[in-house]
Amino acid sequence: MLVGVVMLGIVAGMHWYVWRRLVRDSTATGSLGRRLGTGVIVFGGLSLGAMLATRIGDVPFALVRVVSTVGFLWAAVLIYLLLGVLVGEVVRPLLARLPFRSKDGRATSTARDLAAVGDSAESKGAARAPSDRETPALTTGSASSATDTPERAHAGTATTERTSSESRTAGTAPASNETVAVTPASPATEQAETTTQPTPLSRRVFVSRALAGVTAVAAVATVGGGTYGVLKGPAVNYVTVPLRRLPADATGFRITLVSDLHLGPVLGRDFTRTVVDAVNGTRPDLIAIAGDLVDASVADLRDATAPLADLRAPHGVFFGMGNHEYYSGPDEWIEYLPSLGMRVLLNSRVSLASFDIAGVDDVEGEAYGRGPDMAATLRGRDTTRPCVLLAHQPVLVHDAVDHGVDLQLSGHTHGGQLFPGNLLAGLANPTVAGLERYGDTQLYVTRGAGAWGPPTRVAAPSDITVLELVPDTSV
Repeated sequence: MLVGVVMLGIVAGMHWYVWRRLVRDSTATGSLGRRLGTGVIVFGGLSLGAMLATRIGDVPFALVRVVSTVGFLWAAVLIYLLLGVLVGEVVRPLLARLPFRSKDGRATSTARDLAAVGDSAESKGAARAPSDRETPALTTGSASSATDTPERAHAGTATTERTSSESRTAGTAPASNETVAVTPASPATEQAETTTQPTPLSRRVFVSRALAGVTAVAAVATVGGGTYGVLKGPAVNYVTVPLRRLPADATGFRITLVSDLHLGPVLGRDFTRTVVDAVNGTRPDLIAIAGDLVDASVADLRDATAPLADLRAPHGVFFGMGNHEYYSGPDEWIEYLPSLGMRVLLNSRVSLASFDIAGVDDVEGEAYGRGPDMAATLRGRDTTRPCVLLAHQPVLVHDAVDHGVDLQLSGHTHGGQLFPGNLLAGLANPTVAGLERYGDTQLYVTRGAGAWGPPTRVAAPSDITVLELVPDTSV
């Protein structure tokens, strides 16, 4: 309960901080921009709360899919909005030192200069306002009072000329000392005649608006591009792997490795079909699925997983458990997957013509009294034959080295999925992506074909990998 409250506070604080920097600091109180920006951030926060609420009650899976898609996408946008704001905190002081040109065209370099521009505008406006001491009458032939503005002097002269003209028309000439009354201009007339000085745009507001705009556009574009990359399907990587003791007649044997589809509330049947077509298009001899296939129950994903039955490989389709299978009802999936043509390897191995294919249970299985058992999996095998091991989490590679495994195939890391997640993934895993050697054991880690949470990847593109086995002639 306490952990939940703390997490809620952290998420709320993230939303408030983003709102403060991107909305409050760049918009005026009551403006349309303020209302729209606030509405978007509030809606995003509520979508996250709704997504969590659907996990508690018995909510129809169709509704869970809609709410989860919106909530996860907002979570991805929020991550990059927050990163953008943090970068802005570094850039903001630098921008404050750059030359700045206000609306009146005056170049300013400091906030004090901007204040001076504002004070000057106010002084000019006050000079144009009518004075209580201003004389409301002009003497014919006399010069304008020094206190009159040019506009009022002109108005007085025009009135005098009209009065003199009218007098001449009536046949009478005005006396030389005749006083002509001039009606003071009304406030409305004064306002129309006076050009209003625009309020200079302050440096702080200008910088805030610029940073907010760039951050919002960059975050949306990043998430949009990353989502498109996932939905269009994984790329295909080709890697040649030399194996000790591999027979010459097995040269070119193709293992297509796929992992981390995470079929569930966001990725469904259409995505499964895309991946299946991509895998079959590699013409594999064997298909290895390294866990985290699903993120919901069999009942909810029966339709989404149906295309997996179309996977084709002469030597079969093998499956190793991932941690998310244990979050989704492991026993029912272990029972159901064989109906889709998969052979589940639970601390077991199968001898093929040229090598052994083995699979250990996931570390998460320890909570169910299971877990990986490398010794039981490899006990009694012919050590003159190569061994290829399916192990969802790369951390098991050290046990694989101790037990003489030639090649371990893993997933789990997603390559970090969302930058800078790749930096964090590197702290918890010996290899984040690609092929590396540990003693006599080689470890290949795929970034995965799908995505967990947001259907988005940034700087960690999804993939499936074709591993072409060849004899290692260096030993």
